[in-house]
Amino acid sequence: MLQPKETVMNNKGIAVGLDIGTTKIVAMVGRKNEHGKIEILGVGKAKSLGVHRGVVNNITQTVASIKEAVAEAEAASGYKITDVTVGIAGQHIRSLQHSDYITRPNYEDVIDENDLKKLVNQVYKLVMLPGEEIIHVLPQEFKVDSEGEIKEPIGMYGSRLEANFHVVVGQVTSIKNIARCVKNAGLNLAGITLEPIASSDAALSKEEKEAGVALIDIGGGTTDIAIFKDNTIRHTSVIPFGGNVITEDIKVGCSIIERQAELLKEKFGSAWPGENKETEVVSIPGLRGRDPKEISLKRLSQIIHARVQEILEQSYLELKHYGCEEQKKKLIAGIVMTGGGSKLKHIRQLTEYITGMDVRIGYSNEHIIGDKAAELSGPEYATSVGLLMKGLEKLEENQIEIYEEEVMNTMGGNDSTADSQKVMIDEYLDVPVVDAPEKPGVKTKPKTQKGPSIFSKWTDKFIQMINETE
Repeated sequence: MLQPKETVMNNKGIAVGLDIGTTKIVAMVGRKNEHGKIEILGVGKAKSLGVHRGVVNNITQTVASIKEAVAEAEAASGYKITDVTVGIAGQHIRSLQHSDYITRPNYEDVIDENDLKKLVNQVYKLVMLPGEEIIHVLPQEFKVDSEGEIKEPIGMYGSRLEANFHVVVGQVTSIKNIARCVKNAGLNLAGITLEPIASSDAALSKEEKEAGVALIDIGGGTTDIAIFKDNTIRHTSVIPFGGNVITEDIKVGCSIIERQAELLKEKFGSAWPGENKETEVVSIPGLRGRDPKEISLKRLSQIIHARVQEILEQSYLELKHYGCEEQKKKLIAGIVMTGGGSKLKHIRQLTEYITGMDVRIGYSNEHIIGDKAAELSGPEYATSVGLLMKGLEKLEENQIEIYEEEVMNTMGGNDSTADSQKVMIDEYLDVPVVDAPEKPGVKTKPKTQKGPSIFSKWTDKFIQMINETE
């Protein structure tokens, strides 16, 4: 995925996450160490100029920002970046629940991966609104004949395989615009990941996902929500406003420019208006020789509180829409907040007050190591870390897929390997194509690994679709 200035072969196991946000664009380079932790090799940041509420509205400006962030990451890491895993979000994203089934021709054969793929592909054929496309099909629980609430049906016997799915839908044009920006920046699109899912990978623990938890990611343009229960994603949604709306309110309410409003929010902003006195003021420079302007901190916190309260109440409505008040759907682990908006003073206390649930701020410190780990584990980088994790996960899946293909060939399958497969093997494995495992009958894929996940299938599907239309 990366090319060092000396040679390509030194880059195995390195991935890049590219977070194209409304306020900033972040390119993060990293690899896993022997302990499974992610070593951050380099990070590049640039102000995002062509993205509004998570959607690209100026390709030229977005491409320039991507190039700036990537160049900084290359300088910091010492590697030439070629492939990136990109996040997708925006108000065009919506989700729905769907149930579907297949009837198996021979119930005496056990259910295998091909049966699951057939069922998932059937869901992809659902008819959506014009201009929309299913971009994500997530199985929740399965049912085999009359036996329900099955997490893993592979290996079971049955004639009817049924499943409940969480289906994510988005505008095809918005996705193509992101892909066009990546391509125009001289990069290859290695993968696309839903941003709230990427953030949840970085900020949530397995125990929280099992117990039931809601991730609220307050970004610059949107607020993304992902709800997990029983280690399965149950609900996703996008609220079409975030931290930038707070800045705009301060700008209008205090009659100042946007840059000053952003600085006021970061340095003196509070989501709880009761702590400031009327006499507390901050002085900001006037424009072009004008007298300095005094801003009441109490007034500032009142403006911020009103908008943050609206964002949190909308988020809580999404939680109630999922059914968090029902006993079976109760979110025992409460809420985890990420994104730049979660750094606002007293936002955790306000969220607890509005929802009545336990709240914590999400950090990625259990996943990453390195000189800048303390800085990059902050909630504002949760999406970037999650995208990097997805990129590394895809590399591992490709390794497993290639290894299985090689084992099958040595066990009497195809005697030759396709040129494209040789390229993949040369890219991801240390051994040459002709080298076979010493004991092909013994060395098999670990049971916990299933090769490329269903999640990665839609990524490949979209990349293929984008390439076909260009």
